[in-house]
Amino acid sequence: MATKIVVPTIGESVTEGVVAAWLKQPGDWVDRDEPVLELETDKVTMEIAAPAAGVMGDHTAAEGDTVEVGAELGAIDETAPKPETAEVAAPTPEPAAAEPVTSNGAAAASAPSTPPSRTDQATPAAAATNGVVQATSLARKVAEEHGVNLASVTGTGPGGRVREQDILAYVQSGATPDAGGRRVAAGPSRVTSRERMTPLRQRVASRLVEAQQTAAMLTTFNECDMSRVMALRAAHKEAFAEKHGVGLGFMSFFVKAVVRGLKAQPNVNSYIVEGDDGKPAIQSHDYCDIAVAVASPKGLVVPVLRNAESLSFAEVESGIKDLAVRARDGKITLEEMSGGTFTITNGGIFGSLMSTPILNPPQSGILGMHAIKKRAVEDPANPGSVVIRPMMYLALSYDHRIVDGEGAVKFLVAVKDAIENPDTLLLDL
Repeated sequence: MATKIVVPTIGESVTEGVVAAWLKQPGDWVDRDEPVLELETDKVTMEIAAPAAGVMGDHTAAEGDTVEVGAELGAIDETAPKPETAEVAAPTPEPAAAEPVTSNGAAAASAPSTPPSRTDQATPAAAATNGVVQATSLARKVAEEHGVNLASVTGTGPGGRVREQDILAYVQSGATPDAGGRRVAAGPSRVTSRERMTPLRQRVASRLVEAQQTAAMLTTFNECDMSRVMALRAAHKEAFAEKHGVGLGFMSFFVKAVVRGLKAQPNVNSYIVEGDDGKPAIQSHDYCDIAVAVASPKGLVVPVLRNAESLSFAEVESGIKDLAVRARDGKITLEEMSGGTFTITNGGIFGSLMSTPILNPPQSGILGMHAIKKRAVEDPANPGSVVIRPMMYLALSYDHRIVDGEGAVKFLVAVKDAIENPDTLLLDL
C-alpha cells in the first residue's frame, strides 16, 4: 500500500509553496515522521514529514516546482521491506587544482556565507551514495550549464547535498574547468547568474511596496543619550546572566520603552481596517505585541513578542533570543510571525547611522534603532557646556492617516525619555 505525501494546510493566508529540496530520494527507506522534503512558502520554510514508514517512491513534484496546498508530492510504499543497513565507502574525491587562484571579489546571489575553500588544499568532496554525488536536480542543471564537476564542489545542503547556491558560488569564484572538470586559474570573472526569488523574498517585496502605496508614511527623528543604559548594563550584566541564564542587551530596554510610548499614544498601536459597513475603521489594541525584525538567510522576518507589556526584562531577552535563533535557523512557525501591533528594527547592528524604516502592514508604526556613536552634545546638567556622549539616532515611521504628527513626536520623546532615564522603566514610573 502506498501512502501519499501531500502539501499540508499551513495557514489561512498560505495557498501554495515551492519544493525547496528533497531530503529523501526514490528507493530510500524513511521512518514515520522523518523529514522527507523542505517546502518554502511566503511565510516560512518548513519540513514535510513522512506520513508512514516505508520506501520512498518517485517524486511527483521536482525541486523548484510551485505546488498548491493538498497537492501530491510523492508516495511511500509501506509494503516494501526495510533494506539491511550497509555502509558504502564513498569514492575518493577528485582533487581541486593545486595552485591557488584569486577571486574577483564578487558574490553570487544567496551564496553561502562561507564559500568553498580555494586554497592549495583539495576541495572537499560532495556527499556521495553508491558512487553518485548527492545533488539537487537544479544544482545538476546549473553544473551542466557551467561545466562543473559536482564531485569537486562542497555541498551545504542536508547530508552534504550539493545545492544550486553551491554551484553558483563555485562558478563565481573566478576559475574555469579543465578537461577533467577541475578548476584552474583564469582571468577576471565575467560570470552572471540568476536564481529564483524565494516565496519569502517575494512576500517581503510585495508587502514593502504595499506599505508605500497604501499608507501615508512619514518619518520623524530624535536622538537619545545611551550613557545611563550602558552604565546600568555594564554594572549588572554578569549578575543578570548568572541569575536568568540570558544576556542583558539593549533590546529589552527599547521594548519596554516602546511599550511606554504605545500606552501614551494608543493610535501608534492601532490599525486601519475595513469596518462592518465596508468603510475604514480603527482597530485598537489593549496589548502590545512587538514584532522584532530579524535578518535570516532567506530574507527579513518579523517574529512577534506577545504581550510585551506584561514581560520582565529577563522574559523579553529570553523571548527575543529564542525567536531570533529559530528565525535564522528556519524553525520559526507561521503563528509566531503573525499579528504584531508595532515593529522594532535595529539597523545599528550592521552599522547604519540613520534610516527611514518602512511600515510593516497593517501596523501604523515602526521604530528604527541605529548605531551608537560618540558625539559632542550639550550637557543637560550644565547648559552651555559640551560633553562627549554615546548617542543613538531613533527614527519612527508612521501612518499619517491614523497617527498625527504631534502623536508621533510625543511617542518618540517618550521612548527617548525612558532610555535616558532607565530607572523609571525598572520602577515602572
